[in-house]
Amino acid sequence: MPTLSPFSRLASPVDTATYGEYRITRRADDPRPLYRFTGRVGENSRAGFTPRVGRYHVYAGWFCPWSHRVTITRSLAGLDDVVSVSYVDNARDGRGWAFRERYGPDPVNGFTLLRQVYEATEEGFDGHVSVPTLWDRATASVVSNDFRTIGIDLATEFRRHATPVVETYPEEHRAEIEDLDAWLGPVVNRGVPAAGRPGPAGARARTALLDAFAALDERLAIRRYLVGSAPTEADVRLWVTLVRYDAGPNAHRTINPGLSAYPHLWAYARDLYTLPAFRNTTDFDSFTAPGVDVPDWHAPADRPTP
Repeated sequence: MPTLSPFSRLASPVDTATYGEYRITRRADDPRPLYRFTGRVGENSRAGFTPRVGRYHVYAGWFCPWSHRVTITRSLAGLDDVVSVSYVDNARDGRGWAFRERYGPDPVNGFTLLRQVYEATEEGFDGHVSVPTLWDRATASVVSNDFRTIGIDLATEFRRHATPVVETYPEEHRAEIEDLDAWLGPVVNRGVPAAGRPGPAGARARTALLDAFAALDERLAIRRYLVGSAPTEADVRLWVTLVRYDAGPNAHRTINPGLSAYPHLWAYARDLYTLPAFRNTTDFDSFTAPGVDVPDWHAPADRPTP
């Protein structure tokens, strides 16, 4: 366990010499999902996770695109005063994510390691400790660490308690949102890291990624958002990858000359950044490679009228 101050309740600094690197360990014969907690919030939740003001807390990471999806959706759903959020430190060792001085202590449980959140829910927890994690104060347990369903539940299940800025998962567009995710998820969201690697597999990932960027550029030449007339989950899911692209995976232009090679896609990304839910949940320092200049996200974006 880390050395703690009795006043700060913060974890000790990252120490890979003592604790090693964090690793996800799974036996080949283990049928359990990587993201083990899959509870859903709703008035008819079988587990009793009903939407209530102040009941839920999101443990997030500024660096993490999957967390970023959830924090953007939380704001777009009008839940800033309904569902609380806090952030783990940007670095980890073998103990996993931790609460340190940079972003402050755990405001809910006073834990020093995110692992303790999981162990409080499942004694002897031996799975992946990830962000985002949705915590339930009422049962003192993890509801979910499935980033996709956390975002959907925040977008749809709290209408009695908050007025959304926009409806990001409207019923009439859900099929199209998920169809886009089935395409962009593997090729863009999970394909960008692979596209920067050498070898034949990296070359195939780069081709698929740049083909997707070209198709998105064409699509966004005539529409402001991916689906409908307002931002939806489709935009949130794509944008968290775009905002990191030239700051991290393509920081040294090993994939292509930059997002600006696709003028409509680049303008679309900047347009979304003008929205407080996107801008205020973004910390470039948490994911920008050392010594890299971030592109001008404040440049005006001339976009089609919905």
